[in-house]
Amino acid sequence: MIELDGVTCRYGRSGSEGGNGADGDSDDADGTAATVAVDDVSLRVPDGEFLVAAGANGSGKTTLVRTFNGLVEPDAGTVAVNGTPVDADLVAARSAVGMVFQDPRDQLVAATVGADVAFGPENLGLSHTEIDRRVDEALAAVNMAGRERERVDSLSGGERERVAIAGALAMEPDHLVLDEPFTGLDEPARRSVVDRLRALHREGTSVVVVTHDLRDVAALADRIVGLADGRVAVDAPPEEAVESLPGLDVRVPEGGELRNPAG
Repeated sequence: MIELDGVTCRYGRSGSEGGNGADGDSDDADGTAATVAVDDVSLRVPDGEFLVAAGANGSGKTTLVRTFNGLVEPDAGTVAVNGTPVDADLVAARSAVGMVFQDPRDQLVAATVGADVAFGPENLGLSHTEIDRRVDEALAAVNMAGRERERVDSLSGGERERVAIAGALAMEPDHLVLDEPFTGLDEPARRSVVDRLRALHREGTSVVVVTHDLRDVAALADRIVGLADGRVAVDAPPEEAVESLPGLDVRVPEGGELRNPAG
C-alpha cells in the first residue's frame, strides 16, 4: 500500500521554477514566494488497485505521484510504501514503486533495449542470471521479446514507451505509476499499452495512471482521484467521478459514458 498523510510540496523557495506545480503562492520566512504544488493531500493506494490521478496541467498530479518513491520530497506530511516511510529507505521505495515518466526519453539511459531494461536490476546488485530473467520476462510482457540488441534511438514512440514500461517491470514493483503514458502514441500503440496495463492489474500489480484525458483508462479504473490547485477535488468510482471531472478541465469519454478500452 502507498499511504500519504498531509503531504504538501512547495517550489521556488530558492528561485527555482516549480515545473509541475499548481497555482497558488505563499511566502516563506525569508519573504521569497513559493509555489504550492501539492497542498495537504492524504491518500491511500491499496494493493492491487487501478487508480487514475486526473487533473489539468499544473494541478499538482505529477508532483504528487513523484512523492511515492522519493523523486520529490514533501515539505510537510509523510509518505509510506508497504508500511515503511519513503525517506527511511529510498531503495525499498524505488524497488516497490516503478515510475514511467511522461516522456520515455527522460528515463531511457542505455544505447540498446536490453541494456536499458537491465539498468535498474543491475543497480540492485542482482546476479546476472536474475537480471537476464527479469529482462526477458519484462520485454515479453510488452511484446518486445527478442529485441534486446536493437538501438533505443531507432525505436518508434510507442516502442520507447513499451521499453520504459519494461524497465519499470524489471524492478518487479508492487506498484506501477505511469505519467501521461499515451502522449504522442498512435492508436495501435495506445491499445498495446492499455492491454498491458489491464493484464498487470489482473495479475495483482497496483497501477496508477496520471492523465488529463480519461478516454483510454476510465473503464480500467477502480477509482479516480481528481486534483485541482494541488488538492483532491474528486475521489470516487469512475461512474461518479466522470460527472465532476470536466469542471476540472479533464477530458472524459464522450457523453460521460465509460467505454470498453479494448474496443
